[in-house]
Amino acid sequence: MTNTILLHPTYFPSISHYVAMAQAEEIVFEVNDNFQKQTNRNRMYIHSANGMQLLNIPIKHTKEGVNQRFKDVEIEYAFGWQKQHFKSLEAAYRTSPYFEYFEDDIRPVFEKHHKYMLDLNLEIHEIITACLGVTWKTSQTEEYLKEVPEGIMDLRSLANGKKDENQFETYVQVFDDKNGFLNNLSILDLLFNEGRNAVNYLKNQQIR
Repeated sequence: MTNTILLHPTYFPSISHYVAMAQAEEIVFEVNDNFQKQTNRNRMYIHSANGMQLLNIPIKHTKEGVNQRFKDVEIEYAFGWQKQHFKSLEAAYRTSPYFEYFEDDIRPVFEKHHKYMLDLNLEIHEIITACLGVTWKTSQTEEYLKEVPEGIMDLRSLANGKKDENQFETYVQVFDDKNGFLNNLSILDLLFNEGRNAVNYLKNQQIR
């Protein structure tokens, strides 16, 4: 049976997303679902000096009660979130071992103006896999998969960070002497602290 997983593309996804991807033979991205608030589709968590910090991308909202497909969700640029997010990453990771090594790869995300959140998330996936030095087979759904075909593992729930209870081995984090180890943050936390050794780490973890 092929080890194929079904995932939502999210904003600099959690480590659990990448543990699943590093151990899969094929990754299918769900791109035909309705947008759901309070998920990692437009948010990530990083380790700041004050502990866990949420970075959230504002979106343009439709009329209340109207379902909107995620592929149609537009990013709101009126609040200067790009500058704020990059400054937060600098403050959190400037002293990490690999921030400067990957800075030029990551920075364009905060300079381009993608119209749609989905397009941004898909480009982020390409950037992160390039930083990790890996090539993974990916495809996209052609319609919303309410029932997942046999042979595909449905991991779309990982996009809901509050329900993701995966626990992973500790690694050195910039502020762990102050805050202790913070589990399952954005992949950026692992990348900036571990560099390309992150790939070995991902392959050695387990998803519930």
